[in-house]
Amino acid sequence: MLVLTGCTSLSGTGDKGYITGTGVPVEVVAKDRGNPVELSGTDLDGKPVDLKDLRGKPVVVNVWWSQCPPCRVEQPDLNDAYDELGDQVAFVGINIRDSSVDAARSYVRGFEVPYTSIYSADGSALLPFAGTLNPRSIPSTVVLDDKGRIAASVNGRVPTTQTLVSLAEKVIDE
Repeated sequence: MLVLTGCTSLSGTGDKGYITGTGVPVEVVAKDRGNPVELSGTDLDGKPVDLKDLRGKPVVVNVWWSQCPPCRVEQPDLNDAYDELGDQVAFVGINIRDSSVDAARSYVRGFEVPYTSIYSADGSALLPFAGTLNPRSIPSTVVLDDKGRIAASVNGRVPTTQTLVSLAEKVIDE
């Protein structure tokens, strides 16, 4: 068995099994972006979701957990960004840590989340984001460009609706 340990500058509630990041956006210029993110899974209703199907426009991917206080604070900003960006950008959530899909569905109903989420209780859906997202940092958000490559990320709560809209608009304008 391999156990990795280390220090982090991330803040938050590590004693609860997750870490809340600083919420500072990190942008990646087009020439420095890696390969497209390959991710498929099933949504909260058991329907298939594949990021490949969303290529051709930017995609905002948000990682959340129904019991995460920063996720609950952030969700209205995500909903507002979704409304403001309209069909120029696709949104997909990744629900991790919820041991039942019912808990995730309850969150989606309660916060009126307008987009689909991949259900990944074990967090394996985060593997394609290795090197960008800390697997224990909830919430986290990534903006993919129209080719599916990571263009920006925020480990921790997105500070404001406008922060996310600005990150997405930069990618739209490329």
